[in-house]
Amino acid sequence: MMLGATLLVALGLLSIAYGSTLIPLRQVVGALAHAAGLGSQSPSGPVGSIVVDLRLPRTLLAIAVGAGLGVVGALLQTVTRNDLADPFLFGLSSGAAAGAVSVITVFGDTFGVWTLPLAAFTGGVLAAAIVLLLVSRVKGQGPERLILAGLAVSFLFTALTNYLVFAGDQRAAHSVLFWTMGGLGLARWDNIGLAALGAGIILAYGLWNHRRFDAFLAGESAAESLGVSVARMRRATFLVAALATAILVAVAGVIGFVGLMIPHLSRPLSGPLHRNLVIACALFGAILLLASDLLARTLLPPQELPIGIITSSLGAFFVVILLMRNRL
Repeated sequence: MMLGATLLVALGLLSIAYGSTLIPLRQVVGALAHAAGLGSQSPSGPVGSIVVDLRLPRTLLAIAVGAGLGVVGALLQTVTRNDLADPFLFGLSSGAAAGAVSVITVFGDTFGVWTLPLAAFTGGVLAAAIVLLLVSRVKGQGPERLILAGLAVSFLFTALTNYLVFAGDQRAAHSVLFWTMGGLGLARWDNIGLAALGAGIILAYGLWNHRRFDAFLAGESAAESLGVSVARMRRATFLVAALATAILVAVAGVIGFVGLMIPHLSRPLSGPLHRNLVIACALFGAILLLASDLLARTLLPPQELPIGIITSSLGAFFVVILLMRNRL
């Protein structure tokens, strides 16, 4: 954990230093110290503004989104007993994407800068409500039914998103493409709190209920015998995961495979019990997204790749490695 925290700090400094304009690390540290009131001399030129107003919010947003998605994936994999569970599988990301795309292509900027986050949040929560409604209408509410309902809703909202892109304003197609593949370009000081709220909700929920999640590791029957209401816990976890995912997608777009990879990478280091696992997933999720954003900004300068391209590429290789090791 100490090594992970050190790596997180190092990647954070590199994320602030690298961009369209390279800023030496000494000036980055000086600008951060001055902003924190620890340095008396202000950095020369626009360096201080670039570091504090542009790149620091982006770095903090990457940390919050990566940590939140990592914990969401871990909790969903536990309650569904499915090693491939993540927000994509349950339609949460697709619903949020459909809400945001409807604003970009059809409805316009009705509520100012908060229009896009509100629309994405509404879409994500609506997708979660539809999944739970479908599950409540069938006999039994096991994890396989939750997964099937999530897949159906995911396909439905993906089709709706594609229709909106095709039928809407074609001039907005590039903006839609970049947003649906994820990106941290919308990072500002006024939406960092929203991302921190999403990550904080799922992190606090996981830590508060870590013993209940541990009970799932012994199977549903054992969890029930230990006093855990499996069906109720599964629904509550899905709702909290939907809320957190919708908030994160609202500020960073759709970023895939983080919730799938991070739990698998964290368990060998933290063990299966959830008090340590939740913290490890938050830490390594933040590291993965910081590293992915750094690659997205430096691979094709001066252009910026959507961060979803990086995480999806890593996720594809990761799933292939799991298959070759017979872990799926």
